[in-house]
Amino acid sequence: MNRLRIKHMTGFHYGGDVTASYNEARMLPVTAEGQLVLHSSLEILPMSSQHSYVDYWGSRVSSFEILTPHQELSLTATSLVEVRPRPHDDAAKIGWDALALAVERTTDTVEQLKQTRRTAPPDDVIALAREIADRSDDACAAALEICKAIGSAMQYRQGVTGVHSTAAEAWAVRKGVCQDIAHLALGALRSVGVPARYVSGYLHPKPNAAIGETVAGESHAWVEWFCGDDWRGFDPTNGIDIGDRHVLVGRGRDYNDVPPLRGVYAGPFGSTLFVKVEITREA
Repeated sequence: MNRLRIKHMTGFHYGGDVTASYNEARMLPVTAEGQLVLHSSLEILPMSSQHSYVDYWGSRVSSFEILTPHQELSLTATSLVEVRPRPHDDAAKIGWDALALAVERTTDTVEQLKQTRRTAPPDDVIALAREIADRSDDACAAALEICKAIGSAMQYRQGVTGVHSTAAEAWAVRKGVCQDIAHLALGALRSVGVPARYVSGYLHPKPNAAIGETVAGESHAWVEWFCGDDWRGFDPTNGIDIGDRHVLVGRGRDYNDVPPLRGVYAGPFGSTLFVKVEITREA
């Protein structure tokens, strides 16, 4: 078990006075299987009233507007989360026909079969996924192998892709960040009939961090796919199971459903995003 304190600071520097801005933040973790949120808060500057709700996908959203002139928008999300190892029952098997029948029973699974603009895979990714799927009669085991293959084929590299990049664009250069690798894994899984969803959160980057040690972190992304009775998570960027270093914030069809900060503003053209994440192991 890990008890992690996460401090996520983000916002925009504007090129002059902004007269009004309207924003949504998805930066606070949720209590879910394997994790318990002990405390969380969101500070917004300039000060603003906020409306909090849980969206369609189950993410905690803070919606707010600032109607006074400002040249900077700053948010600080602070959370204390207890995270436990997640069990992964890879002994359980499900055939392709049984999976197809199970998918038809709920909206949650059907909605995670459709490709989006960001996840639509190129032909060679589809061929790779199909080759793996065809040699296995266990859909869940094949899904794990597909995710490992995608992660192995990609080189983690910042600055090559952007927040709006698609899976196909990242695959063309075989480089990208966790968002790109997650989108590729989603596209590959969906192409062979496995419902899969994008997961946004944080990953403590240091497995053996000392208690009280604060390290630089960042937002992270991984995937979950449907195994007939439940969803199975995996981190294709790092090639590891989801464990007590992963903190869940939100789920969706792709990144567009769970951006940490999104909004519009009235004012001069041009803004600069800033992000800083600190993670401290407290127990």
